[in-house]
Amino acid sequence: MSPEPGPKPIQSSGSIKIINPPASILAAFSVLCLFTCSKPYNTTSTLKIPFLTFPSNPRRFLKIPIMSRTNHQLHHHSFATPQSLSDWLKPRLPSDSFASWGVKPGTKNVHNLWLELSDGETCLADAIPPVRTVNVVTVRIIGKDNQILVESHQELSDGSVRNRCRPLAEKMKSNETPEEAVIRAVKEELGSILNDSITVRIVPGSYSKKLDERNSLSYPGLPARYVLHSVDAFVDGLPEEGEFFTEEAEEYADSSAADKALFVKRHYWKWLSSIDRRRHSYFHSQQEATIQLDQKKGNLERYK
Repeated sequence: MSPEPGPKPIQSSGSIKIINPPASILAAFSVLCLFTCSKPYNTTSTLKIPFLTFPSNPRRFLKIPIMSRTNHQLHHHSFATPQSLSDWLKPRLPSDSFASWGVKPGTKNVHNLWLELSDGETCLADAIPPVRTVNVVTVRIIGKDNQILVESHQELSDGSVRNRCRPLAEKMKSNETPEEAVIRAVKEELGSILNDSITVRIVPGSYSKKLDERNSLSYPGLPARYVLHSVDAFVDGLPEEGEFFTEEAEEYADSSAADKALFVKRHYWKWLSSIDRRRHSYFHSQQEATIQLDQKKGNLERYK
């Protein structure tokens, strides 16, 4: 008696046929699985990507050559009055540091911080101490013989003086692009000497972005995250040499809180060559390091 024939291939109603694969193919597939699975899994191995690296210093990040709008919506707190902000800050900040706001020369007061929050220039993260995040646009204005315009110091409305030694810088408003902030910064801080004629040309490809985290000099005891947007630019109509000053109108003239806030009355400017810039940069870095060290010592004293 002859054996019964095996099952016939299954055929679909269409033109596609599903058949059993030959034994040789199954054998080859088994050998392939044996070799690929023979190496034990190593739980300690790590994936190395040679072209993706991050800087060792957490304060500085990779430059991002794309200008984007700022967004201050995360961790944003609203306060109805400067007093409500003061009541919120007191238990979260060192008492001696908070008491120095607006009293120590070069510092600002709680009315200034409240105006910054209300105007969308600053946001606060709810922490102890809180963290102030500010997007800042920095404009390296290029002049004759590749000199750079630097703000040497500021005169505040209370008569105190703040040393700056840095290019033009301005806090950005919420949802403002760097280009828009550059135009506004030049108009507000240099407009008194440029009259109504303001021409700003941003150097293509000069934009960079980085993060700087440190204690605030304007608000002692309050840590700050500065998101720095930097560009090089040419501004027509400026004095080509020497030193000069400009006057700035009150930043928050429409608010009643501005009466008790401190504001910059005059900006003092000078042109610096590359050699002078290195000297001023060194002096400024040493000055800031000394101030930061003094603040740290003051905070440590509180716990002794």
